[in-house]
Amino acid sequence: MSKTELIEKTLTNLNQLPEDELKEIHDFAEFLLSKIHHKILSEEVTQVNASSASYKFLEEDTDLYTVNDLKVKYGK
Repeated sequence: MSKTELIEKTLTNLNQLPEDELKEIHDFAEFLLSKIHHKILSEEVTQVNASSASYKFLEEDTDLYTVNDLKVKYGK
């Protein structure tokens, strides 16, 4: 089903709903849009941080500890 067909079918169904249920659909649509906007914003902030020089010092910093410094090794 194409996006246009899906929208038309949804509108047909929405027109048949009582006002209370229509309000619930509206609230849910707002919630979904809010989640999408939040995800996009988070990705953009991550991208800005990744391309920023703010954390460049972490790449230049030498490791303070290595595996050889461990006193107890768990697992293998």
